Amino acid sequence: MLKNKLYSNEHLIISLIIILSGFGLIVMYSASSLYAMNKFNNYLHFFNQQTKWLIIGMLIMIGISKVNYNFLKQLSFVLLLLSWILLISGYFFKGNNPAARWLVISGRSWMTTSDFARISLIIFTAFFIEKNKHNMKNLKVLLINYTPFVCISLLLILFQPDTSTALIIALIIMIMLFIGGADWKYLLSISLIGCLSIIYKIIHTDHAYRRIINWNDDQKIQSLNALGTGGFWGTGLGNSIIKNGYLPESHTDFILPIIGEELGFIGILTLFILFAFLFKVGINIVKNAPDLFSMFLSIGILITIIIYFLINAAYVVGFAPTTGLPMPFISYGGSHTIFTLLSIGILLNISKRGRLGLHNQYRGFAYE
Repeated sequence: MLKNKLYSNEHLIISLIIILSGFGLIVMYSASSLYAMNKFNNYLHFFNQQTKWLIIGMLIMIGISKVNYNFLKQLSFVLLLLSWILLISGYFFKGNNPAARWLVISGRSWMTTSDFARISLIIFTAFFIEKNKHNMKNLKVLLINYTPFVCISLLLILFQPDTSTALIIALIIMIMLFIGGADWKYLLSISLIGCLSIIYKIIHTDHAYRRIINWNDDQKIQSLNALGTGGFWGTGLGNSIIKNGYLPESHTDFILPIIGEELGFIGILTLFILFAFLFKVGINIVKNAPDLFSMFLSIGILITIIIYFLINAAYVVGFAPTTGLPMPFISYGGSHTIFTLLSIGILLNISKRGRLGLHNQYRGFAYE
């Protein structure tokens, strides 16, 4: 009976991803079609691009789900080093864009370098927690064997500049360490140093400072107008007015207001229910993970998806400053779509090995 329950987790995850991706593709097309026509003379430009990325991401997801996740443990340090190389490359191969967030080669943006860095850090942290499960209270081990590696990644992202992504990745890592039983003095001191560094960076970064000062700017006001216009049932799919040049990035970061305007409160509620269900199924996978590494790896992946979703929802309604974080499975974008689906493939792999009845090595282990 337990095996059947675990087996259903995989089917549920796949079903939810298909529903969310399909829903995202439809609303993204609705939000982007007019803009695509004006810019590319093709209503389907963004739709075709997103479909291509979804197919690539799904194929990667399927491939990763069939490979033993333990190979990631063996490659954790190599992946971290590779992420540094990609982050540094972004400073040199960024095209005409002043920011180093994207790797641009021959005038074409290939990826957002922080996406690879994020999953690499999650893998490295899960590996570190498993390897040092009896030393998570040891400040020397934490400061020497872990902190420098994470700081290098976060600083490279912070000075791209991408303050919001660096902050969110730091939050994900801190949650993993907290659950892993890291010393509270370490967590508190690192958090304090990190917060002071972020504040300093924001004050000395013009666009980030303006975002804080102008918390509720015109973009937020238009976003709230769209949500208010939609009411309970919405104006109907494709009938948004605010997307017609009144709300920039309506098919990327600010796609939620378009959902609210066209599908109303019921559309947004449905989206929240789907993500809540995804979180619930993900927790079942965490609880039945075969070992400590897979447990914390699945925690990191699940936290990432939920935090990105909640923060995106928070800033489009004025509860947080604009961060530029995409909504998983919904917002337009190649890099984050592919890496999110890659992460889901790892979750499926962990779920599959849990279903096979492998011994859960971490059960009964008490953190010191």
